[in-house]
Amino acid sequence: MFGLVRSGQGRGGGGSRDLRADFFRGVALWFIFINHMPGNWLGDYTIRNYAFCDATEAFVLLAGYGAGLAYGAMLDRQGWLFASAAVLRRVGTLYIAHMFLFVVFTAQVGYSVAALDNMAYLDELALDAFGEQPYRALLEALLLRFQPAFLDILPLYIVLLLMLMPALALLNRPRLLITASLAIYVAVRLADVNLPTWRGGGWFFNPLAWQALFFIGCALGSSRRAGDPAPIPRSRALMAACAALLAMGAVLVVAWQRPEPLPYLPDWVASFLSGVDKAGLHPVRLLSILALAYLLGHWIDRDAAWLRGAAAAPFVLMGQHGLPVFCAGIFLSFVGRVALEQSEGWPMQAAVNLAGLLAMVAIAAVGAWYRQRSGEGGRKRAVAERTALPAAAANRTMAE
Repeated sequence: MFGLVRSGQGRGGGGSRDLRADFFRGVALWFIFINHMPGNWLGDYTIRNYAFCDATEAFVLLAGYGAGLAYGAMLDRQGWLFASAAVLRRVGTLYIAHMFLFVVFTAQVGYSVAALDNMAYLDELALDAFGEQPYRALLEALLLRFQPAFLDILPLYIVLLLMLMPALALLNRPRLLITASLAIYVAVRLADVNLPTWRGGGWFFNPLAWQALFFIGCALGSSRRAGDPAPIPRSRALMAACAALLAMGAVLVVAWQRPEPLPYLPDWVASFLSGVDKAGLHPVRLLSILALAYLLGHWIDRDAAWLRGAAAAPFVLMGQHGLPVFCAGIFLSFVGRVALEQSEGWPMQAAVNLAGLLAMVAIAAVGAWYRQRSGEGGRKRAVAERTALPAAAANRTMAE
């Protein structure tokens, strides 16, 4: 497994790879898998139970960080047009992956409804539209205006990348990028603007608000690519403020989720907590994930030895192959949910969580193996072209 983990150049080729981002992206993907299974005991120990943020915020922030590194390097070397084309190509890949996942997930739920005679799945997962207007539902899914539960993260990412194309012009001016992004964020929240959906209302993850977190990540990645090891300098006062914010948030979140302390909370506190929305990325959620990222970014050294150790390797590997792992996690989480509904004891809990994790790691390992082999093939062809040698001779040259 260690040989499959990439620790050299990032996608954009700018600087050595930051395994911290890969590790925490892998952890976020694992948490998403866990949290999508009602009745999963491990769900009580994920970040959403102790902070005003969860794996989705981590995933979007790290996606922006990776985009700032990768596409920023392309921007520097080959210009805006090429970098924009690369972003658009990635959008196409995500769109195809989303539609494939949509079809597979819908078929999976439909089969479970028929086999288990449980119509509640359709209502809970917002797939009842297929029973009423199947052709219209499929069309609206193609337009990203119909997003069943659990299938709303990739559409968010698609729109964020589309927004990144014009924003590439500001990538080398991170402060201006963040200022413009936060101005849009404030305006969107004040005006309550969202993208429309087929059946009324707005997107569950409002891209016009979530872009703030994504572009902050882009700015951090761009600064890192420019050679700044710490885009936001280490400050004891700022670290203390971040720790206090997270500690206060943990107390309030735990209190809000338990029935015993609820009657003792002041009315204004209860009103505030009920208004911390996820769809529009409430400022408290935004500040919480940024505070957590700041602390972890300074507490964990970029070259920490444990990031290359056995315990971290599965999560680093998953983080480096996020798209197939995410899609597989959605499929596996519903399988796990059905299994836990049949038996929720600890043997089934252990089997579902362990099997799901191993499956996602295996998918990442296959992706890493394929990428490694195809990369070797590309290098061999490049050697052959430069030396005008046949492929067999190029193989010997590479071996030497």
